[in-house]
Amino acid sequence: MAAQGSPAENNTGAPTAIALYPSPPEAHEDLPERPRRYLQQAYETLHAPDAAAMLAGSAVDAMLKHLGLREGSLYARIDEAVTKNMLTQGMANWAHEVRLGSNRPRHADDEEPHVTHDEARQSVEFAEALGQFLFVLTAKIERGIQAAQEATP
Repeated sequence: MAAQGSPAENNTGAPTAIALYPSPPEAHEDLPERPRRYLQQAYETLHAPDAAAMLAGSAVDAMLKHLGLREGSLYARIDEAVTKNMLTQGMANWAHEVRLGSNRPRHADDEEPHVTHDEARQSVEFAEALGQFLFVLTAKIERGIQAAQEATP
């Protein structure tokens, strides 16, 4: 990562960073507030894999709850999302991996309490992809339909 700075005024302090390259990721504005906030925090804590994994799991859970799946455990909500055709079986399998990864540090698992940086990155990528699939794509389609209807005389 590199930064662009502005010089310190009158040599009285450190330069101010005015841009970062590449730009840090931002959770998409079409995500509902709660999952967007968890996902944004997951991006911001990738340097701390346990934290990022737990936040990615929370983002997934918040997405499913936003869609009305509130009963039982996250395990049950993931499986219910499959039966309601909200997730494919492959997506559910990955969601369960994210769930298990977020549980390890949260419950201080005796055998394998920590997630690796790679595991955390994959969990965050899944949460991002799930948000794209469940919310962002839907919002883009709705805007496209609305624009097409407005353009039709």
